[in-house]
Amino acid sequence: MLGVPEATAPQRRRGTNLPKMGDFNQAVILDSIRRSAEGLSRVELAGSAGLAAQTVSNICRRLLDAGLIMEAGKEASGPGKPRTILRLNPKGMFAVGVHIDPAVTSFALVDAAGTVVESLEQPTDLDSAPEAAVAAMGGQIRAIIERSGVDQLRIAGVGVALPGPIDAASGTVVDPPHMPGWLRVPVRSILQEATGLPVVMDKDVTAAVVAELWTGATGTAASLVYIYIGTGIGAGLIMGDEVVRGSSGNVGEIGHIITDPDGAECDCGRRGCVKATCMPETLVAEARALGVLPAVDPQNPAGLQADLAAVAAAAQDGNAGAAGVLARSARRMAGVVSVLASLLDVERVVFGGPFWPPLAATYLAQVPEIVQQLSVTSDVHALDIAGTQLCPGEEAVGAACLVMEKTFSPNAARLLLDAKG
Repeated sequence: MLGVPEATAPQRRRGTNLPKMGDFNQAVILDSIRRSAEGLSRVELAGSAGLAAQTVSNICRRLLDAGLIMEAGKEASGPGKPRTILRLNPKGMFAVGVHIDPAVTSFALVDAAGTVVESLEQPTDLDSAPEAAVAAMGGQIRAIIERSGVDQLRIAGVGVALPGPIDAASGTVVDPPHMPGWLRVPVRSILQEATGLPVVMDKDVTAAVVAELWTGATGTAASLVYIYIGTGIGAGLIMGDEVVRGSSGNVGEIGHIITDPDGAECDCGRRGCVKATCMPETLVAEARALGVLPAVDPQNPAGLQADLAAVAAAAQDGNAGAAGVLARSARRMAGVVSVLASLLDVERVVFGGPFWPPLAATYLAQVPEIVQQLSVTSDVHALDIAGTQLCPGEEAVGAACLVMEKTFSPNAARLLLDAKG
C-alpha cells in the first residue's frame, strides 16, 4: 500500500504449545492459511505460528477432514521432499449476513472467502411490529439458503448488522434512528428461533470494518479507522489487525465531535456536531434551502440516497450551490478524520457505507490535503485515505463475515477462555 512503511505490515499471529490451547491454535493456523493467497506448507505454518510440527500437522488434518482447507499441489524449495501447499477451501463454510437499514434490508450468503453466493435487497418493513418484521427476515434467510443449494450443515450461522446503539450482551437493538418503535427489539433471539441457526449481531459500521478485514481489502494496514456514512455516521476501528468493539460493542459513536463551532445546533445543545453538520439528511437540507433540490420531505429515509445523488450530480454539472454543500461537508469531515487519526495514530482511513458513493469524488479530492495540514504525525508516517474497495452492500457481506470472525479468528478473549478451560 502506498505511503505505509514496510515495518507496519501485519505480523502473523503466533500460537502457544501450552496445554488446552487447541481452539486458539486452530484459529491461528486457519487465519494464516486464509491470509495467504498462495497458500502455505505445514513447515511454513509451524515457523510462522511458533508451534511444534506435530501440533501443526494434527491441526491441519482436522481442518482438512472438516473441509475448511484443501491441499493445492506440491512445491519444491530445495533438496528433499516437495512440500504440500494448503489453502482455504472457500466452499468449506458459508454464512448469511443481514443488514437492517431504515430504508433497505440487505441479505447476502457468502462463502469462507467472502464471495457472495446469493443476495437480496428489500424495503425495510417499518409498518409492521418490529418483532414480526424480524421474523419475516428469518423466512427470507431460509429461502435464500434453499435457493442457493448450499448444504445447511455448511452454514455456520447468521450475522446481523444494525444501526447503533446495540446491547450486544442481550442481542437487542436499543433505539435506532429513523426506525420508530424499534425499542429494545430482541433481534438475535427472534432470528435464532426463525432460522434454527446461531446468530451474532453487531453495529453496521463494525460489520463493514469486519468485511474490510476478512476480505483483505485493508491491504497491509494493521491499524485503520473506517468512516461509515449511512443514515447516520459512525467509525469502525482496527488496531493490531483486530477489530475493536469497546466495552459494550458501541465503539465509534462520533456524532458529537464538533466539526464547526458556528454550525447548526445539535440535539445535545451544542453547535457544529457531526450529527448536526455532516449527516446526509443535513447536506440534502442545505441543498434544498439553496434551491438545488425541489421541496420534498427531507426526513424520508427512502428518498435520502436519491436526493444526495442528485446533489452530487448537480455539483458535477457545475451547480455552485451543490458544489459548496459538498465542499463544506468535506472540510467538516476532514476535521473529524484528523481528530481520529491523530488520537489513534492509525495508518489508514477508509470511507464507506451506503451514502459514500455520491460523496466520494469531492471527499477524496479535498479531505487528504486538509488532513495532511492538520496532522501531527505527517513527518513520522504517511496516512493513506481511501474509499472502500468493496461493492455496495458491503454491510450485509460484513454481517456474514461477523460469523466467520467469531468462529475462526484468533483473539485474546479466545486465548483466555481456552486457558481457563
